[in-house]
Amino acid sequence: MELHWWSIEVFDGPRLSAARWQDSHGNALVEAAVTHGAYDWVWHRHSWGVLFEIAFRTDERFAEFRALPAVRAALDAVPDPVNGLLVYPGRGGSSGRVQPRRPLPKAGAGAAPIPVEPARTDVHLGPTLPPVTTAGVAAAA
Repeated sequence: MELHWWSIEVFDGPRLSAARWQDSHGNALVEAAVTHGAYDWVWHRHSWGVLFEIAFRTDERFAEFRALPAVRAALDAVPDPVNGLLVYPGRGGSSGRVQPRRPLPKAGAGAAPIPVEPARTDVHLGPTLPPVTTAGVAAAA
């Protein structure tokens, strides 16, 4: 059985934390999910807010869940109504990242570094000397 995971991320607002929002609306969201066919769900608290991951058998079930009045009311009440809500398919937040993040900033758009050209040196050729033989005496031309 394949599960379709969805993520709802709620970010802290200027006057209200996402954890308090979860305390107020979390039970209603879980109840609506269970009564509409959710197979699994999990809450994660982060320094930036909360993440609600929820799994349904089909994406249509999630769409039905999302359209419920209790769910719409909870999502309309997030602490930051402008930038404080993300809803997307798949598991979210900081899950799935196995390697540590690289330090920032990167040069340009993260492209390869620009090669540095070698310094130019002027070479002056002087008069040529006759080659030295093995006996140490210059050979006559």
